[in-house]
Amino acid sequence: REDVGRHNALDKLIGALAKQGFDPAAGFALVTSRASVEMVQKAASAGMQMLFSISHPTALAVDTAQASGLTLAGSVHGDGFSIHTHPQRIALP
Repeated sequence: REDVGRHNALDKLIGALAKQGFDPAAGFALVTSRASVEMVQKAASAGMQMLFSISHPTALAVDTAQASGLTLAGSVHGDGFSIHTHPQRIALP
């Protein structure tokens, strides 16, 4: 989903998943912005297990993801990414 506001885009994605009956835990979300604490809270509340961001997450977002059991990865680019919390969900070659 797409929107000018990063929070609105995540809200739209969560709503579309619910409307279509998809299980948010079955995949992951990739946001093209910084992962803030609010985005981590929304993803975790929706039942997502993984959130990826193209930028580094905030320190509070990392703490919140750790406490909520959400796998949080940042700096996602073609050459890799950084896993900040719960790396056991990601299989690396």
